[in-house]
Amino acid sequence: MVPVNRRSFCSTLAATTFLQVLPAIARQSGSSKPNIVFVLCDDLGWGDLGCYNSRSAIPTPNANRLATQGMRWTDMHSSDAVCTPSRYSVLTGRYCWRTVLKNGTTEGYSPALIEPNRMTVASMLKAEGYYTAGVGKWHLGLGNDVRADYSKPLHPVPTDIGFDYYFGIPASLDMPPYLYFENDRVIEQPTSQTDGGTDRGAFWRAGDMAPHFDFKQVVPTVTNKAVDIIKQHGSKPAQPFFLYVAMPSPHTPWLPLPEYEGRSRAGAYGDYVAETDDMLGRIMAQVDASGLTNNTLFIFTSDNGADWRLEDQALYEHRANADWRGQKADIWEGGHRIPFIARWPGHIRPDSVADELGCLSDFMATTAAITGVKLPHDAAEDSFNQLPVLLGTTRRTIRDSLVDHSWDGMFCIQQGDWKLELGLGSGGWSSKPEHVDPVPGGPKGQLYNLAEDPREQHNLYQEHPEIVEQLTKLLEKLQSQGYSRSL
Repeated sequence: MVPVNRRSFCSTLAATTFLQVLPAIARQSGSSKPNIVFVLCDDLGWGDLGCYNSRSAIPTPNANRLATQGMRWTDMHSSDAVCTPSRYSVLTGRYCWRTVLKNGTTEGYSPALIEPNRMTVASMLKAEGYYTAGVGKWHLGLGNDVRADYSKPLHPVPTDIGFDYYFGIPASLDMPPYLYFENDRVIEQPTSQTDGGTDRGAFWRAGDMAPHFDFKQVVPTVTNKAVDIIKQHGSKPAQPFFLYVAMPSPHTPWLPLPEYEGRSRAGAYGDYVAETDDMLGRIMAQVDASGLTNNTLFIFTSDNGADWRLEDQALYEHRANADWRGQKADIWEGGHRIPFIARWPGHIRPDSVADELGCLSDFMATTAAITGVKLPHDAAEDSFNQLPVLLGTTRRTIRDSLVDHSWDGMFCIQQGDWKLELGLGSGGWSSKPEHVDPVPGGPKGQLYNLAEDPREQHNLYQEHPEIVEQLTKLLEKLQSQGYSRSL
């Protein structure tokens, strides 16, 4: 693997006129503001896409095409190595461990996690005149009760925190109840039951299910809704729109449609990724067909690393997390280093690469900069404006550090080339036990130089106590002060 270069990519077009005047354009009202389409996959790995991994066993022509049309980030991270906290950060610009959820995820019946008065990307853009819509996996809780009652209207729901419209499923596709909800109501009550699936890939939990719920139809159903929203609002150029597409794939259960079976060389998982890429292509095609391409910021990314285990690697040569150590849930890079592709014709240079350190929580501050919003002190506390990197107008480091978090609550902090992990073991699913007790005289944590050792093979914790002390103090400061961006 090529060592990581942490200095941001600088386009040769940085001095051109349209980049100089863009901030002024972004602050204007009405149709000058770009549409924003944010496609968030579930458990898609850095190494699944051909544009990131030339050895990928999965055909991903649409993601690859998007990368040639825009910018591919190599050092982008989710704020957590699992679903719920990562999604919280996308929509709030805030690390989820600052709130009630310290680790793990919500479930299908869990209460709403985002605080009622907290500014979200959706509420911010709605206040700026955007139509705001979301489709797909929510996984941030619904309602106020400990166990949501789906027979009644639910509140709070996405439409209570800034979305004009939301259609989707409550949580991951392997968590009951298995149903669709639209705004605050269920489409069909979960009056049936499923015994669950127990195979490695075809896994889902037993529980309540709507009688006509079909696991294989969820991904195309979510895609159809996204396409319809783009088609509908493409005819209203005076009002920009924000569309949050939370694909439930390729998270388990790996149940691709029949026409995708055998599409990859990575079994059902790879076929499911191929289906997901095809759905991405449908969304991209509708943006093009609606004449919106040039005025749309289109982002394609994932909520954490892939759930691709040693047993899967033994069966297939495919490496869903490329050469990064670990997988989903881990504190190691495979748990939270993710693919991230952004396209905005006329603003983002085609076929460009950014090596700048970034986090999904930066989405909020970046969209605020695009639309001219000044964020209040009590919002987007961990969100950094990455617009200059997208535009290729800076060599300055935007994000000085990054705090990440594993499945069972292990913290890490990155600054420059150094990464400190406050514990031994993966903190997730790659190793048992997740936490390893230190031995007398041995290291208490893990310290890696990612530029020299991107695969995190050589623990330098004891060789560089000064770096350990420096990063520990910085982490404690960022934890205690309640924010990491400049307020």
